[in-house]
Amino acid sequence: VRGARWVTPKLVAEVAFAETTPDGVLRHSSFIGLREDKAAKDVVAETPAPLPDAAPAPEVTVKVSSRDRVIFPESNVTKGELADYYVAVSGIMLPWAGNRPISLVRCPQGRARACFFQKHDAGSFGDQVHKVPIREKDGSTENYLYVDSADGLVACVQMGTIEFHGWGSKVDALEKPDRLVFDLDPDEGLDFEDTKKAAEHLKNQLAELGLVSFPLLSGGKGVHVVVPLTPQAEWPAVKDFADRFARALASAEPDRFVAVMTKAKRVGKIFIDYLRNQRGATAIMPYSARARAGAPVAAPVSWTELRDIDTAAKFTVRDAEELIARVGSPALEGWGVADQVLPDL
Repeated sequence: VRGARWVTPKLVAEVAFAETTPDGVLRHSSFIGLREDKAAKDVVAETPAPLPDAAPAPEVTVKVSSRDRVIFPESNVTKGELADYYVAVSGIMLPWAGNRPISLVRCPQGRARACFFQKHDAGSFGDQVHKVPIREKDGSTENYLYVDSADGLVACVQMGTIEFHGWGSKVDALEKPDRLVFDLDPDEGLDFEDTKKAAEHLKNQLAELGLVSFPLLSGGKGVHVVVPLTPQAEWPAVKDFADRFARALASAEPDRFVAVMTKAKRVGKIFIDYLRNQRGATAIMPYSARARAGAPVAAPVSWTELRDIDTAAKFTVRDAEELIARVGSPALEGWGVADQVLPDL
């Protein structure tokens, strides 16, 4: 390059970024700091190892009754099909939903009939669904549900479960969240394009703080911006950060965002739901089905892909094969994984 002066690299910088272009250029990069623990000669571009072929669906022992019962009348998806979907995707779902306190949306007669939310163990799920004692606000202790296998997922379906919602922490570190989730919930008058742009804006603002984030199609109307965390900060600090971040965005663009749940204040705006980042709150798990028309599922996508997607309900329970194949694609390489902690603000 004419006029360039080449020097020997001596300093090592840590940089957060959203993704890389095909030619290796960083997108939305931000400087975090210098690293004195690494030598410049030790910093090399990593070459992703090829992913192994997807493992075959595991054998399950839980029997599903009434397999022919239609639980999604709009698309004629049956209880048996839903169970088969969860078996098929268990290998890619359990890394996110497994060993995490969960709340279930149960619709025993199908999604068009009465559904209810269940978070405590009532002793009706069998041995494949486990329980973990958790201290409540009033000092009492309740048993919460969690699963760690395809059998556990199917046992929940057998009891009428459609949706799996999870805590932001695992059962072995309940007080130290391993993720932040910002649920972007658009008002009825807004279209999905508005939500996508809002998600991109959150990603950029988080990157300015040195935090990498990933988009999750909710399977409903919105997008979840997921921020993986190394379990270190406890719930009060995580909630405080999420609260201040959401309110700062709403204050900076009051005509676009709102950070309060009041319906009257959300007209024409996008609600940044940060309240999922408090102890006991839950968010939809990746690959969980939704109790909505068409049997959509919550699905990870890349930021590049999100720009060309026109609905948060793009994937359904009949797309298991595609969802599994996508996990091994360059688009989703490293999705949801980052070794990072909350910044000091």
